[in-house]
Amino acid sequence: MPEKKKKHAKKPAKPAASRAEENNARLEELKYEEIHFVDSTRPVWNYSLFEDIDIQDFQQGTHYSIYDLFGAHGLEVLGVDGYYFSVWAPNATYVSVVGNFNHWDNQAHPLYVRLDKSGIWEGFVPNLPKGEIYKFHIHGFKGANLDKGDPYANYWEKRPNTASITWDLDYSWEDKDWMKDRKGANSLEAPWSVYEVHLASWMRPDPNDEETYNSYDFFRENLVPYVKEMGYTHVELMPIMEHPFDGSWGYQGTGYFAPTSRFGNPQQFMALVEAFHQQGIGVILDWVPSHFPYDAHGLFMFDGTNTYEYADMRKGFHPDWNSYIFNYKRGEVKSFLISSARFWMDKFHADGIRVDAVSSILKLNYSRKKGQWEPNEFGGDGNLEAIAFVKDLNVTLFRDFSDTQTIAEEATDWPGISKPTYAGGLGFGMKWMMGWMHDTLDYFKLDPIHRQYHQDKFSFSMMYFYDENFMLPLSHDEIVHGKSPMLYKMPGDEWQKFANLRLMYAYMFTHPGGKLLFMGDEFGATHEWNYKSELQWNLLQFDPHRLLKDCVRDLNLLLRNEPALYQNQFNVHGFEWVDLNHRAETVISYRRKGKKSEDDILIILNLTPVVRRDWKIATYGKSAWREIFNSDSKKYWGSGDVFNPEPEVKLIDKKQDFYEINVHLPALGAIVLK
Repeated sequence: MPEKKKKHAKKPAKPAASRAEENNARLEELKYEEIHFVDSTRPVWNYSLFEDIDIQDFQQGTHYSIYDLFGAHGLEVLGVDGYYFSVWAPNATYVSVVGNFNHWDNQAHPLYVRLDKSGIWEGFVPNLPKGEIYKFHIHGFKGANLDKGDPYANYWEKRPNTASITWDLDYSWEDKDWMKDRKGANSLEAPWSVYEVHLASWMRPDPNDEETYNSYDFFRENLVPYVKEMGYTHVELMPIMEHPFDGSWGYQGTGYFAPTSRFGNPQQFMALVEAFHQQGIGVILDWVPSHFPYDAHGLFMFDGTNTYEYADMRKGFHPDWNSYIFNYKRGEVKSFLISSARFWMDKFHADGIRVDAVSSILKLNYSRKKGQWEPNEFGGDGNLEAIAFVKDLNVTLFRDFSDTQTIAEEATDWPGISKPTYAGGLGFGMKWMMGWMHDTLDYFKLDPIHRQYHQDKFSFSMMYFYDENFMLPLSHDEIVHGKSPMLYKMPGDEWQKFANLRLMYAYMFTHPGGKLLFMGDEFGATHEWNYKSELQWNLLQFDPHRLLKDCVRDLNLLLRNEPALYQNQFNVHGFEWVDLNHRAETVISYRRKGKKSEDDILIILNLTPVVRRDWKIATYGKSAWREIFNSDSKKYWGSGDVFNPEPEVKLIDKKQDFYEINVHLPALGAIVLK
């Protein structure tokens, strides 16, 4: 498990409300002094929430709740309501707040620059209400004039508009039971079955109009019960953070502290998270600290120069995504990023984050040819400050929220991704098992007659499984850009395609590790995923698709109900091969083991379209077995002709407690015995 404590780690800052009370007290003391802290006749009062220690920690990259200070905060100052604004623009010569409230006059509400050379501009605008749109007008480097959204805003205008909105995050949470007990649900010894969702395209008001969106309230009323019905333990939301371009799927973000306004306001998103929790479902958020877009209102060239991104484009530009890479060496950027991750757990009760594109963060030569990158000081290809950032990220989150998880999407053989930092690792809780995904899909795409020659590809995952805490992902990336939907990756006629898919899912759900399945895969979508439309819900009127969905539901329930499938899922005691010696017949069997021997289950996969009756399996320790799952059942659109209510069991070695089980194997079928 990742460590939960780090010496000398920065404690969370006091919330803005308590800071405001302290500052008000100081103001009262200074009220009749010769030097006034506030000139109440000015449109912006010279007012600050920052203390010296905040500036020091922010600059050193160790202020992990900086969102309590930066951005727009509704306060009462000397009996007057309004909003306090602060922004980091170290190369600016002038900063003001502009919006409808001052007719976008960039001279009307100038902010004050701190005299400590921190590059922080701040001030209090009295009588400004909640719900006002605003931007920061910045006179920047070399005379640049920029209107920028607030990097710390909690709410933005709905795209294509780009202004931030004054808002508060007050909410009366009603998920105390979940929060109290979620340590068990998020444990590495708990079942993990994740439903990956792109909210906009899960379901639309008009299926053919990409400009229509359902609301957070709609998803609370429809998505939550669906995920509950399907038996998933967690939902993973593709980036919910504000982003300007739908076609980025959320992975090119501008609002690192705001849920997208496409579906409603922050409180409505809180209610969605709360509804999941009330149904016993954890919420994982996709989080993207690897790159950001060049939109004029965003982080790029924030004050006229490279504020958030590396100035050296060998490190600062991402050639794959035409975007810009955070400067992980800069303390202020590191504080920004770690605070963002922490913010979602602190303010929105997220149960974990899935960190996107970790490989691109760690490696200087990611997607770069020779001559396009510069080695680190030791001659290697690792980005040393990025590695330090990732370690601090995980240490901080597990210290402050020990009952959550961090999950890395990392596609290389970088060692120790999910090992603790004190053991030389990066400290993530889990890592996506991309190798398993590629090998499994390659294997199941084969005509069954050829699978006997590729069994090593099938079994290879267990050769390195214990190197990390792996999650098995069948994600959105596997059903786009011409890769075909999951159903049509399978060979054979229609019946065989569905049988193969049920078989592959049965293998996935009985393999050690966490599980992740993208929306639509559960009922066999026949089109690739298209973010502009919605899932093919009409397919559920047809038995093959509707009953495949039932099969996935029952696999989820099997996972949750059988301790052998999760209690030892990340250690060597939870799995063993029973039979890998029938390549020609392409029958494979393995055992999953819980903490109690009576919980053990036996999985047998028949990977060809040939029925095999009276198949003999030799194993130890049990004199009676029963079938608890059969992917060929009629209730899943299988043939229903081959099943094993009470398999015949014969003792073959009393001393070794060894038995022979006689079973019938359906064509392209998986059976689970207990």
